[in-house]
Amino acid sequence: MLKSGSARRERVHIITSLDTQRADPATLLAIVRGHWSIENRSHWVRDVTFDEDRSQVRTKTGPRAMATLRNIAVAVARKLEFPSVPAAIRTFARRTALVLDVLGL
Repeated sequence: MLKSGSARRERVHIITSLDTQRADPATLLAIVRGHWSIENRSHWVRDVTFDEDRSQVRTKTGPRAMATLRNIAVAVARKLEFPSVPAAIRTFARRTALVLDVLGL
């Protein structure tokens, strides 16, 4: 239901290798939601928090290395149960020695 009180219908087309016995609506919905949960938990955070799409790192292994470092930062923030990834970044920016302690270095 939209804020205006009216309903909206959306048609989605899905291509799958599942046979018709296993491709029931509930299964397809679970697959789609699973995909978007990964997108929202990882890629969206990297795109928005780290502004990854505007990165100037474009040669050799630089882009892969930076993506790995960003993924580590997100994982550490979640492991330490920060309220958000930006909150973790602010904390670590102020207390750089804490980063080494957390990583056991």
